[in-house]
Amino acid sequence: MKEQPIIEIKNLHKAFGKNKVLKGISLRVNKGEDLVILGRSGSGKSVAIKCLVGLLEADRGKLEIFGTDITKLNYEGLNKIRLKIGFMFQNGALYDSMSVRENLTFTLKHHTRHLTEENIEQQILEALESVGLQDAIDKMPSELSGGMIKRISLARTIIIKPEIIFYDEPTAGLDTITAQEISELILSVQKKYKTSSIIITHDMICAKMTGNRIIIIKEGLVHAEGTYEELENSTDPWVKSFFFATNQYAMGPGPTV
Repeated sequence: MKEQPIIEIKNLHKAFGKNKVLKGISLRVNKGEDLVILGRSGSGKSVAIKCLVGLLEADRGKLEIFGTDITKLNYEGLNKIRLKIGFMFQNGALYDSMSVRENLTFTLKHHTRHLTEENIEQQILEALESVGLQDAIDKMPSELSGGMIKRISLARTIIIKPEIIFYDEPTAGLDTITAQEISELILSVQKKYKTSSIIITHDMICAKMTGNRIIIIKEGLVHAEGTYEELENSTDPWVKSFFFATNQYAMGPGPTV
């Protein structure tokens, strides 16, 4: 018997006034899978994720998480689902007035009640160790580099032990080496915590490193789906355009004349 997907979107529609952003997309994420979603700016990638966590209300369609259609849930029911979901925001979204320790403590206390101080400290250290930043525990966000902020954001995401993680442009704004380190961390988190993930990215190297499967959205619909290698070898000119810049980068600069 085929295992039920942990996330399934069926015929999702979402418009803002006359602007129809999602026009009936359907996709599924299997347990333990990292699904990458690609698409040009404005194609609806982030809108789909926001609908999945209830930040936006779908106009039409089914949004099933753990086999439950969240469009049918009340506020309390939706919150129970959210407790099993982590979200890594593009800008890190740390509280500037709180230290790293305080940022993680706030998230943990908000998610799990009645924890002892010893338990909180233990879980904070474990999360920071997972991202290689135990030494940053008492630093303020203003003292952190862009890559460190992404790592702390990931630590804050995994500290609640989510079953699902949504990554919104996890490598945006980072240099190539740091971006690869974040991609490696995403893989490490999947392996350690057995998470299922959706990764929204424009970074094709991140997509190649992290994606078990890739979906490309075009004009509010799923245009193509497959592994990185399958899509890279596609004969569709529009699909191939996503891979052209990456291949040019890999080959290095051309000969000088």
